[in-house]
Amino acid sequence: MATLKVPAQVPSPSEDAEQLRKAFVGWGTNEDLIISILAHRNASQRKLISETYASTYGEDLLVSLDKELSSDFERIVMLWALGPPAERDAFLANEATKRMTSNNWVLMEIASTRSSLDLFKVKQAYQARFKRSLEEDVAYHTSGDFRKLLVPLVSTFRYEGEEVNMTLAKSEAKLLHEKIAEKAYNDEEVIRIITTRSKAQLNATLNHYNNDFGNAINKDLKSNPEDEYLKLLRSTIKCLTFPEKYFEKVLRMAINKLGTDEWALTRVVVTRAEVDMERIKEDYQRRNSVPLDQAISNDTSGDYEKMLLALIGHGDY
Repeated sequence: MATLKVPAQVPSPSEDAEQLRKAFVGWGTNEDLIISILAHRNASQRKLISETYASTYGEDLLVSLDKELSSDFERIVMLWALGPPAERDAFLANEATKRMTSNNWVLMEIASTRSSLDLFKVKQAYQARFKRSLEEDVAYHTSGDFRKLLVPLVSTFRYEGEEVNMTLAKSEAKLLHEKIAEKAYNDEEVIRIITTRSKAQLNATLNHYNNDFGNAINKDLKSNPEDEYLKLLRSTIKCLTFPEKYFEKVLRMAINKLGTDEWALTRVVVTRAEVDMERIKEDYQRRNSVPLDQAISNDTSGDYEKMLLALIGHGDY
């Protein structure tokens, strides 16, 4: 369900690297050429281009891009060119632990929407790049209920199969309902179930919860809509069960804010373009009665707009 449009005949990495070099030299940068190449290459192709560029020109492609580009366009191109998805996720996770850019939602997104193996690769990339574990940085930079939820969330290695224990699902649905009725939202059992159960098992539990107690769990977790921990807990459950609905909402909020939240818009488009952007677009149109490409065009401009549209499968580049 990706949206990335890769040409049937892809030029060799050396041809792409040469064209990118041409885009950087001379009077002014050729942004259209950069978009036409990078926005139409998948992760493994981009990795080969970066390696070829470095060996041919003796400079990291990211360094060249950093010299030539600026503002929101620079951020989206740099994130997109940042090598394998695990490298990009490691960078985003590290950024999310910094004081000035700390963002619990980004950490939760990465931990909840990547497969167990992909999350493991993120943690390997994080350790190789920052010489610390993701778990220790998350633990150090969070506190209270946020730490109680996020540390096990980034530490887990969930079972990925479809096997479900229905007896367990029924008993854990009852347990969740009891704890939520007591407003014990940070209870160890609540956190254990949400952070360790497979997505299939969790779905079965939440279906039981809905059927047995007459409400979706996220409705019962809205007792205090402004509580930041409860917002994060509801978002975690949504990410684990319906990630496309979660990302549609992030895009909607980013575009509908007074002044676009380019940081969120860039992150979602870049991280989901090769995953489930088609589903997110369908959800966006259904929820907002406007196609996502039109919403982006109405809210952004220039090379940044062109890159966004190319990554979601629209535009001329």
